[in-house]
Amino acid sequence: MNLQEQYPKLFEKLEDKDVELRHLLNVDENYEDYDSEEFEFDFEEYNFIIYIAEPVQRALGEEKLATLAEALESDEAFSNFIASEADLYGVKSDLDEEAITALVLKRVEELV
Repeated sequence: MNLQEQYPKLFEKLEDKDVELRHLLNVDENYEDYDSEEFEFDFEEYNFIIYIAEPVQRALGEEKLATLAEALESDEAFSNFIASEADLYGVKSDLDEEAITALVLKRVEELV
């Protein structure tokens, strides 16, 4: 996936054009972990955790980052959504990690 070609408006705002996907956005499956309290999302309510990395946060700014959360909350792809912080979301979705990543980056590209 050539990120710069797929998301030209986002990359126009990034200082470092040679970034990898994991430097922009992390989508991780949420699972029950008895040994850790790292994540505050109930794994039955939210099966994925989305973290918007700092380069994307800077490209969007606070106002558009809040707009991103609102857009994702109303997206039909998510049956459950919670913004724990401005850059950290819990979601329930039938999509896989790759599809969620594409959906979020598409929304970011629309907002930049």
